[in-house]
Amino acid sequence: MKAILLVATGMMFVAGVDAAPSTQVAWTPATLDFVEKGDAGRGKALSAPCAGCHDGTGTNPSLSGQLPTYLYRQMQDYKNGNRQDPTTIMNTMASALRDQDMADLAAWYGQQAPMRGAGGASDATGIAGRGEGRRMEPPCSSCHGGAGQGEKVDTPRLAGQSAAYLEATLLAYKSGQRANDIYSRMRLIAAKLSDAEIRQLADYYSRLK
Repeated sequence: MKAILLVATGMMFVAGVDAAPSTQVAWTPATLDFVEKGDAGRGKALSAPCAGCHDGTGTNPSLSGQLPTYLYRQMQDYKNGNRQDPTTIMNTMASALRDQDMADLAAWYGQQAPMRGAGGASDATGIAGRGEGRRMEPPCSSCHGGAGQGEKVDTPRLAGQSAAYLEATLLAYKSGQRANDIYSRMRLIAAKLSDAEIRQLADYYSRLK
């Protein structure tokens, strides 16, 4: 099955790319309800081992204010191996979590105030807001929102994340090292970005408030 990517600007067909779902999480009404009812108080107690890495600096993401559905799916993907941490730390930690633990952690972090950028964001490439028609590159805002706030069921918030983390993530999608995006969407998009464009996008989203 070849990849078919639907974007706000139309339909894009990319030949030669496998279109596996790349995750075992199915967003059924029951699963969405389960995550929505996560116990944030219990999640707070479970989050103690996470704080040392997820402070929003360097190449580790801030989890505060992130969409609970996105966090839940990432933990599930680490546990079942659909997402691989090069250091294996996240795979090891997620392997010990039950579904309820993941929902509770996601609820706790989802309730926290998100990281805020320093301001002065400038989308130098235009890709974030307008896309790139010549390469059939969709605008990032069509999925991640005009303010980088995240949208849909589990499209993550980008605003205020560290530039180092955003750059490393896009490069991982570009190389295929990270492969748990649904139907290869992020891999297809990142593959057409230059390293300079990736740095510019990372800087842009890191500055958003």
